[in-house]
Amino acid sequence: MTLRDKPRIGAVASVEFGRTVRVLRLRRLTARFGVRSVVVSAVLLVAACVVSLLALGTGDFDIPPDRVLRALLGSGVGSDELVVLQWRFPRVLMALVLGAALGISGAILQSVTRNPLGSPDIVGFNNGAYTGALLVILAGGGYYATAAGAIGGGLVTALAIFLLAFRQSIKGFRLVIVGIGIGSMLAAANTWLILRADLDTAMSAAAWGVGTLDGLTWAEITPALVVLAVLAIAVVPAAHQLPILELGDDAAQALGVRVGRARLLLTILSVAFTAVGTAVAGPIAFVALAAPQLGRRLARTPTTALLPAAAMGALLLAVCDWISRRVFAPTSVPVGVVTASVGGAYLAYLLVVEARRN
Repeated sequence: MTLRDKPRIGAVASVEFGRTVRVLRLRRLTARFGVRSVVVSAVLLVAACVVSLLALGTGDFDIPPDRVLRALLGSGVGSDELVVLQWRFPRVLMALVLGAALGISGAILQSVTRNPLGSPDIVGFNNGAYTGALLVILAGGGYYATAAGAIGGGLVTALAIFLLAFRQSIKGFRLVIVGIGIGSMLAAANTWLILRADLDTAMSAAAWGVGTLDGLTWAEITPALVVLAVLAIAVVPAAHQLPILELGDDAAQALGVRVGRARLLLTILSVAFTAVGTAVAGPIAFVALAAPQLGRRLARTPTTALLPAAAMGALLLAVCDWISRRVFAPTSVPVGVVTASVGGAYLAYLLVVEARRN
């Protein structure tokens, strides 16, 4: 049941499927959000900020949290401000933003496919973006050319999967099956490209292909932050179609949604989030797979919601990045190694749950 009121600006509460829902009306704009989802997302973001504070003080030169706070506020000593603001803050900030972007990407794709395995890294979008980046790296391209190659590779892969999956009928599960096949082919092609490269280029490409946040600077992350902000704004008007698509194609069409057009637009947005992240840090696995489902369980929503998925993704990647530096100190392993280890266990759990359910 949804309550309607006449004022053009205001917020009302309603109850839907046992959940308390707020409806915010601002002139012609109407926004709906679950109270529990907002509370859970806020708690997850606070936890992510606490982990990020610890990460800013972690490294070869450990800094206590109180000195980290003073450095962030501009009242710390010169050495602390140099280490915190110039050396570590870009990496920690990118972990938060990229984790949120991967969470949103996974949530969109899982809603579009109506399948918890519908993740960019499972479907093959990550491999496509990596292929595009590899081709540019082997051709001697720079950072921005590599980023453009990753985005282009991800979009071309998504287009191929979309055309093959929906050639005969509009079925979300076909995208997952076709995507797994194309992703495997691209993974083999990526291995072949690395083997054909010279030693230095191959080692650099292989390390970047695992997914790493090492060495990021403001000059590298600033363009990515701008693009991700634009994508976040673009996904807002399309987000209301996600719960409708999860009802099924027939129900969505009955409610006035152009299923094919909506699925294509949302898939492009999902690929764009993933491709930008791959362009900056390489293909980071399993965050897009786990974050939407974990956020959904905590928020207890009947459909996959973007806000809890983004908050959970930010927390997961921030924690994994901190672990990659703290647990393995004095050395540092790529964050993709940690996410793959954690995500592999979660994938096994998810497969067992789905098998029992079926």
